[in-house]
Amino acid sequence: MLNIAMISFHTCPLATLGGKDTGGMNVYVAELTRHLGQMGVHVDVFTRSQDEHVPHVLHNLGFGNRVVHIPAGPEKPLPKTELYNYLGDFVQGILEFAQAKHIHYHLIHSHYWLSGLAAESLKRTWEAPILHMFHTLGVMKNRIARTEVERESPLRLEKEAHLVQTVDHIVAATPAEKAQLEFLYRADSRKITIIPPGVDLSRFYPIAKDEARAFVGVPSEARMILYVGRIDPLKGIETLIRALRLIQDTGRLACCPHYLAIIGGDPSSDSQQLDSEMARLQRLSKQLGVKDVVLFLGKQAQESLPYYYSAADVLVLPSHYESFGMVALEAMACGTPVIASQVGGLPFLVRDGMTGFVVPNDEPSLLAERLTQLILDADLRERMGKQAIEHAQPYAWPKIAKQILRLYQKILALSPTSLTASNEAPL
Repeated sequence: MLNIAMISFHTCPLATLGGKDTGGMNVYVAELTRHLGQMGVHVDVFTRSQDEHVPHVLHNLGFGNRVVHIPAGPEKPLPKTELYNYLGDFVQGILEFAQAKHIHYHLIHSHYWLSGLAAESLKRTWEAPILHMFHTLGVMKNRIARTEVERESPLRLEKEAHLVQTVDHIVAATPAEKAQLEFLYRADSRKITIIPPGVDLSRFYPIAKDEARAFVGVPSEARMILYVGRIDPLKGIETLIRALRLIQDTGRLACCPHYLAIIGGDPSSDSQQLDSEMARLQRLSKQLGVKDVVLFLGKQAQESLPYYYSAADVLVLPSHYESFGMVALEAMACGTPVIASQVGGLPFLVRDGMTGFVVPNDEPSLLAERLTQLILDADLRERMGKQAIEHAQPYAWPKIAKQILRLYQKILALSPTSLTASNEAPL
């Protein structure tokens, strides 16, 4: 049996989506682990314990694959800026777990730069190759940062550049990410493979619009614009709210009621507890006079997202930076057109004029124009929705997981030391 150590240090794949540090990466790790399990691959996902009341070992990903919560520092959520200090404890906890379970891992698959550093330490003991996925890049985030608070630390930039040179292989989600790694980090193109994230087509599929709207409570005559993701400045939600104001000014949508539903974050009524970006966006909605048509719905269970996607007339991803955009893929699988910024991996995912529209970044007037066009043209929405469903099919997780498994096998073929251990079954 092939044993994989999946490292997701700063966030657990089982965490509720929409929080400050939860999103596409959590879905990626969970779904890849499940589908590798279906193919007979044993995966243990190692993550830092953030709640002492949650069992340290959970079998929530099926096929005997485990999520292992390793105590490293206080068992509570911590800012990512503090987590670097607990990497040593995290690595030691993983080594002790592996020794106690008498399991040898043939390959380490790490996610995000902090996990990559943990993988490096583990490699020194296990002599197992590292396949790494960055998910986001510090240099790219700094290029669009608008305040010093939004900038990534020099430590992250230094360590990412180091990992690009030292890991055995890198998965890039899109050609854009591969180019960024090559030109900004001097990565060797020979050790980068482009494999996009996948989508669970057994969960994300078109639900009859009347049924979906009944589930989420959308009036039949209303038009629903949807955003799903973290509440973060780089996600460009301000651009979307400003576009909504411009739509109101034109009066072109006076013929039909419409509103913007924002899924993500925690829209607490207590202003003292609000995330700063959530509070800023709520103030902006009020200042622009669109407070009554902007609904902050907070985090939603993954199981309910297909209903929201199917109920929506359009999903908008106005991001300033997006390495891939898994929610766009999920929405398309549900038959919903997507309007996305022309940044990162989004233009590779959203086919402009076919499955939705791609618009320049941070241009609320152009975004407003495309939104108005889609909302007023039911035939266009239907045509794009059908094409979106078709476009999503090659991204089915079983197909993507097979690509990852083939890459594992290729890496292991070049690293014979990783296969010297016996094939013990995990205990």
